[in-house]
Amino acid sequence: MKIAIIGTGNLGLSIAKGLITNNAITTLYLTRRNPDAISDWGEYKNVFVTADNVEAVQKSDIIIFAVQPAQFAGILDQIKDELTDKHVLISTITGYQIHQMEAIVGTDQFIIRAMPNTAIAVGESMTCLASNDKGMKRIKIAEAIFNRLGNSLVIPEHLMQAATVVCASGIAFWMRLIRATTQAAIQLGFDAHDAQTLAMHTCNGASKLLIETDHHPEEEIDKVTTPRGCTIEGLNEMEHKGLSSSLIHGMVASYNKISNIKKEQQ
Repeated sequence: MKIAIIGTGNLGLSIAKGLITNNAITTLYLTRRNPDAISDWGEYKNVFVTADNVEAVQKSDIIIFAVQPAQFAGILDQIKDELTDKHVLISTITGYQIHQMEAIVGTDQFIIRAMPNTAIAVGESMTCLASNDKGMKRIKIAEAIFNRLGNSLVIPEHLMQAATVVCASGIAFWMRLIRATTQAAIQLGFDAHDAQTLAMHTCNGASKLLIETDHHPEEEIDKVTTPRGCTIEGLNEMEHKGLSSSLIHGMVASYNKISNIKKEQQ
């Protein structure tokens, strides 16, 4: 695949790393206003570093945008005359909708939105994808790219805000739960390093159980709860203190916030 990443900051570099590691490129163009900051990436075979967005678009088929929202419209306007029927446009810009892109580059383009999370840096992103009608003809390309960087799910665009809360903000929510588990382990006698190790890998194991078995969480909970046992005692105490309710309320509050921000920007 001939790919260009326009705006190679932290997210762009994480995507580039995954593509290079998985041998998913024929050529890869990385653009940045200050290309010297990423010049060492040009040492990889068939990877080219440049400040010229137009050149990158001309020499690529798949264009991944990872710029700041305020820069995006100007960049689309800059490269729109270079677009042909071979190009697939993939935007990772939060909150920038497909109809806004179409207003600049036209409706006759393959346009896809991708919402990865920061776990993309270690190849474990949960990335949500949405597209315009024409983009659905190329959605498999986006899935192939982001499945090399974790997992992907195609959703309707109107769910992108909710996906941002569940998957992107969700990283922070899970980090806080792991931190709390670590703090509890320290109180129970483990040193800080060992406590975090136990918390991290137990969380990882729990998620892998559900991924590999496709079970509902309660099925796995039932396996470790015995009558009058310590697990059910702990679970009930957490629920009495509002664990599930607090998490749900927090995610809904996060969604309401992002919805209000969107309204203010309109």
